[in-house]
Amino acid sequence: MNIKKNYSLLNYNSFCVDHSTHYFIEIENKNQIFSFLKDKKYFKIDKLILGGGSNILFTKDFTGVVLFNKIKGITKIKEDENHIYLRVGSGENWDKFVSFCVNNNYYGIENLSLIPGSVGAAPIQNIGAYGVEVKSFIENVNGIFLDDSNEKQFDKNSCLFEYRNSIFKRSLKNKFFITSVDFKLNKKENYNLSYKDFKEIDIDIITLKNLREKIIEIRNSKLPNPSEIGNAGSFFKNPLVKIDTIEKIKMNYDDFIYFKDNGRYKIPAAWLIEKCGWKGYKSNNIGVYEKHALVLVNYGESKGKKIKRLSEKIIEDVNNKFEIKLESEVNII
Repeated sequence: MNIKKNYSLLNYNSFCVDHSTHYFIEIENKNQIFSFLKDKKYFKIDKLILGGGSNILFTKDFTGVVLFNKIKGITKIKEDENHIYLRVGSGENWDKFVSFCVNNNYYGIENLSLIPGSVGAAPIQNIGAYGVEVKSFIENVNGIFLDDSNEKQFDKNSCLFEYRNSIFKRSLKNKFFITSVDFKLNKKENYNLSYKDFKEIDIDIITLKNLREKIIEIRNSKLPNPSEIGNAGSFFKNPLVKIDTIEKIKMNYDDFIYFKDNGRYKIPAAWLIEKCGWKGYKSNNIGVYEKHALVLVNYGESKGKKIKRLSEKIIEDVNNKFEIKLESEVNII
């Protein structure tokens, strides 16, 4: 197993900040995890599990060991008349997996097209877009506990999925290495066209491929390409609030947008940020994307502290104006 020391993470995070880690290991299979865990040298040091690096902001060098996930493979577990069950390596690229499903006419996750990151990160974040959350198609999450090398399979209920959250993001953060994820996908047409931008789609001629193309078109029109501008997509969660907060804001804004969500109300964080005047902000090498206020961007800053400070200023302004405290969706190190 090749362990690299004082290794730059510049090419392993979509914000493109240049911080390093004391130790860096590429994990391509479960045996390498077991081998690593047997080495007592690394038992007490901090561990960071890294997938695509598209949901993380480094603000300093990491003083532990980064376990970079490269476990690949897509395997059919079983199928019946209506469903296909797939086990997917956690190091697979998420969008390539979506493309695989679309090309094979497996329905369900097409609305999650072009979301950056790895398959293993999908359940951690419970990624979602355009009316779909990945939890609806996950059967099991498989992996290894880093403290005792025990393997475990978490079924859907045990994952404790919430909006952009799960047990893997809370109590098991960097304690459980996800090795694969089991998906249950539909073999028959089952589209989710609830998103407002889908209204123009002709349901009589819709296909998986042209729906995926439409979603990619929408995302590219709103979000910057990380290969061109450093970013991690949506930086903040959309806050959930009570009705009294909604009524208070409605009194002052005719263009207020909100959605009902399981007895509470979800407000687009982008709307709140834009109303505070941050959309399109740019100072030196960092800013807020001009087409989407939810996206913080790095135009060339080499370190992450300035981006973190910008996020803190935005949180403060939104809280002062609306009495709503935004939460980061991005993992800040």
